Amino acid sequence: MSELPVVVVGAGPAGLSAAAHLVERGERPIVLEAGDRAGAAVSQWHHVRLFSRWSELVDPAAVRLLERRGWVRPEGYPTGAEWAELYLVPLAEALGGRVRFGARVVGVARRGRDLVVDAGRDDEPLTVHVLTDAGEERITARAVIDASGTWGSPNPLGGDGLPAVGERAAAAQISYRVPDLATSSARYAGKRIAVAGSGHSALTALVALADLAEREPGTKIVWLLRRGAVGNAFGGGESDQLPARGALGLRARKAAKAGRIETVTGFRTAAVERTADGRLTLESFDGHRVEDIDEVVVLTGFRPDLSWLSEIRLDLDPVLQAPVKLAPLIDPNVHSCGTVYPHGEAELRHPEPNVYLVGMKSYGRAPTFLSLTGYEQVRSVVAAIAGDHESAGRVELVLPETGVCGGAGVFDAPEEVKGGGCGTEPAGLVTSAR
Repeated sequence: MSELPVVVVGAGPAGLSAAAHLVERGERPIVLEAGDRAGAAVSQWHHVRLFSRWSELVDPAAVRLLERRGWVRPEGYPTGAEWAELYLVPLAEALGGRVRFGARVVGVARRGRDLVVDAGRDDEPLTVHVLTDAGEERITARAVIDASGTWGSPNPLGGDGLPAVGERAAAAQISYRVPDLATSSARYAGKRIAVAGSGHSALTALVALADLAEREPGTKIVWLLRRGAVGNAFGGGESDQLPARGALGLRARKAAKAGRIETVTGFRTAAVERTADGRLTLESFDGHRVEDIDEVVVLTGFRPDLSWLSEIRLDLDPVLQAPVKLAPLIDPNVHSCGTVYPHGEAELRHPEPNVYLVGMKSYGRAPTFLSLTGYEQVRSVVAAIAGDHESAGRVELVLPETGVCGGAGVFDAPEEVKGGGCGTEPAGLVTSAR
């Protein structure tokens, strides 16, 4: 099998990083990207500015490859468009024919063995089934690194993890992405907008919409929180070791205290109803109603698409859908203050040899993933694939503190939200019970 390629699924930050590490170790990667360009998913949120500096967004092996071509790392905080155009696209070009676009992976298996067959399984290579414009093909591989991310699988508005009743029917008035107000301000200007979610994407949307409300009279924003109190939803502020991330929360807090954002806590959406005038009414599981909504922006996180890995033996945590050894390190129900313990190939390993989920997909449903995490993951995984187990086990990962206890704020009870001690609730902000 040593002559077979290593297939990398996804030409995003983690996938291209994996390919750079493979090339550096003399391996033969094939990167399969469903989109038509490198960083296709990143390009879809091109208007959003990252809260990480360039130095925290590039992989060392990728930089070594790029610098041989005269590349110079930019400075500052890029937008998604700049990250893709100034780093991911040049990196894919440096990798050349190893990266294939318009190649959608629809299945991975052991050659000639379905999920239940033990006999001879470990002696067979992996097969990767790919759809392209030319038809279907099968690639035989010694290893598969799934860096396909979670961008294509946003969580629904429904508070039980399933689409709320009526959510699909109201799809024309519901978005699952941070609005690009440079091109869609007319959709939101002068409207009453509900924003559901408590993470950094939700804060980004709240800040942008609050700015729009200042310019466009009649624009109203309703922030729907599932948790029972605002608590640490605004993040760590000045305690955040990523200053731009802390500043984002402070801006959102300021807009809320200025009265530009109405906050509804303890609201888990059960149903979406369209009224006679075309507006929406959102109803929670306990009967609370938020009425006269024109648009809904749902930013409640993402989940992994595991459907095309159904013939692979994965060991996933039943709650987070992350590798079972990694899950306790990233569980937002217990994880505190942004501290992520060092992890690499050992925590990402599955019962199926030489199959790894890396990057955002490795976190399953857990939020708050940083690119530095993915780069360290692939460095360790590639070392293991290449047989350098000493390097694979030498994992060092130090991530910036958020200054916020209680993980991603999935807690619902007010006493739990306030118990962490790192965040406080601004006075006079909550107007009703997400």
